[in-house]
Amino acid sequence: MTTPTVSQPSVNAAVAGLLGRCPACGKGKLFKGFIDLPPACEVCGLDYGFADAGDGPAVFVTLIAGFLVLGFVLWFEFTFEPPFWVHLLVSLPLTLFVCLGMLRLFKGLLIALQHRNAASEAKLDR
Repeated sequence: MTTPTVSQPSVNAAVAGLLGRCPACGKGKLFKGFIDLPPACEVCGLDYGFADAGDGPAVFVTLIAGFLVLGFVLWFEFTFEPPFWVHLLVSLPLTLFVCLGMLRLFKGLLIALQHRNAASEAKLDR
């Protein structure tokens, strides 16, 4: 008895998305700016018209970064008891750095997973 062969994609979608690479070929750039997408991959020609991460990346970043930064802020407060202005000098840049650092990673990941799973907008049968 022979087992059916399942073709595995040659590109790991999660890794390609986290690295900001094309989810199809893994070589082209996924972003043309910080989080803007080009119309298509410059290497394999994959049309990025399917890519719509929506608010998903922002939701994940808000929840995860909020948890991490709030944990740090509480530790900082109870350990050193700094004045409010020190909190502003430390916590605001940290929040900005963590959120912006995670936003591109999560957007790339969600777009790559959307491509791998052939996810699309739901439609009603008429």
